[in-house]
Amino acid sequence: MIRVVLCDDHAVVRRGIRDTLSEAVDIQVVAEAGSYAEVREVLRSNPCDVLVLDINLPGRGGMEVLASLRESESPTKVLMVSMFPEDQYAIRCLRAGAQGYLNKAGDPDNLINAVRTIAQGRKYVTAEVSQMLVESLSSPTDLALHASLSERELQTLLKIASGKRLSEIAEELMLSPKTVSVYRSRVLEKLKLSNNAELTVYAIRNELV
Repeated sequence: MIRVVLCDDHAVVRRGIRDTLSEAVDIQVVAEAGSYAEVREVLRSNPCDVLVLDINLPGRGGMEVLASLRESESPTKVLMVSMFPEDQYAIRCLRAGAQGYLNKAGDPDNLINAVRTIAQGRKYVTAEVSQMLVESLSSPTDLALHASLSERELQTLLKIASGKRLSEIAEELMLSPKTVSVYRSRVLEKLKLSNNAELTVYAIRNELV
């Protein structure tokens, strides 16, 4: 039996994923969580084979959960799920240690297939992501500017683009405002931009938000 933990901040989405996985006789959802803090606690008391993890959690997001698992050398395998386009986040998630990436808008059967594939110790990628991986290897210079951002820098960009003030971002990420300001400066430099308005336009044009 493949043991699965779900982590998504929307209860309705978790129910949809749970109902889909319940159709598979070899998969059991053993626990659910809706935030970074909850999933850390859940994983301590509910060992699982696969964590189905939303990238866009409130506060400390899915990428930070992924980083935490990797730092602790957890054996839990991670399938990242998101409404964000595959061309924006799939490769980043795989490089960060996820075993697979799936768009929530895809075929429900793909979810079951992805969980089974990852539980077997293999990576799960769609045909589109496979093509992107090949292209990124053959043409690394064609990567978007934001591909060079660290996870904290990307989080800062996304939160600024969503209208958050630096003080709000600092509180959500549990960082000092000064640290967030440093991340903002790095983002502006790497993306060759001048202010928050330009950051927001960049994020929208590149379908990051």
